[in-house]
Amino acid sequence: MSGGQQETAVRTGALVRALVYGLLILFAVYYLLPLYVMLVNSVKPLTEIQQGRMLAVPLQFTLDPWSTAWSTAQIGVQPTGLKPYFLNSLIMVVPAVAISTFLGALNGYVLTKWRFPGDNVVFALMLLACFIPFQIVLIPSARILGLLGLAGTTSGLVLVHVVYGLGFTTLFFRNYYEAFPTELVRAAMIDGAGFWKIFTRILLPSSGPIVIVTVIWQFTNIWNDFLFGASFSDADSMPMTVALNNLVNSSTGVKEYNVHFAGAILAALPTLIVYVVSGRYFVRGLMAGSVKG
Repeated sequence: MSGGQQETAVRTGALVRALVYGLLILFAVYYLLPLYVMLVNSVKPLTEIQQGRMLAVPLQFTLDPWSTAWSTAQIGVQPTGLKPYFLNSLIMVVPAVAISTFLGALNGYVLTKWRFPGDNVVFALMLLACFIPFQIVLIPSARILGLLGLAGTTSGLVLVHVVYGLGFTTLFFRNYYEAFPTELVRAAMIDGAGFWKIFTRILLPSSGPIVIVTVIWQFTNIWNDFLFGASFSDADSMPMTVALNNLVNSSTGVKEYNVHFAGAILAALPTLIVYVVSGRYFVRGLMAGSVKG
């Protein structure tokens, strides 16, 4: 290749890279613009928003909207702030994620290393559960929670989220353990290791990547859920997403958009932190069991 051709190839490569980076920056701005609007308007007085300054930086910086959204001020008999419901969401999310992750790991272990007649049928049925819309299970779930005496409780919400998320967690762990060397399990059996010892000493210690994937997936889905929270909770067990809806609808007369933006950021903050802290491991965990070594 002559010097002129090399120079042309270098220029072409640089132009292509510039176009790619330009498109990536454009897409990033497009997806981050709503977050920017929420942030800047959550620290403005309401008068600036009413003047149409939605995209402008605040002329007067204030954290009063955040304080109002978080506070527990009463309107009637119901608190409108998000503070008392943040704990409700934590009490619901933490056990639901832990239980569904453990049961998913156990199911994946049984469906890959302790095969039994009809195991593929069982897995297919559990996989089918991943595609069942939320709305279809509302009435059966309400009936079962009523029979168990768990209607309107945080424990009932935990049970619903564990059952509904079990198909996904089983899918994640089943695919991950499918690539795990069966020879190690058989060697442990020969050495006298039983069902639980193999699971706790061999499978679980090597499941870090897929555990991270499952925790992120379940935490995000459960924390952001609105339908189950609105259907199966009462005033004492209401999660944060339902409380945010009540906060927005509690405004009378002039809509306090700055307070609503602050409340939306507060409700989304835990999932945002989870993705920022451990999001880079999400794709790694998904790919970890995709190739058999």
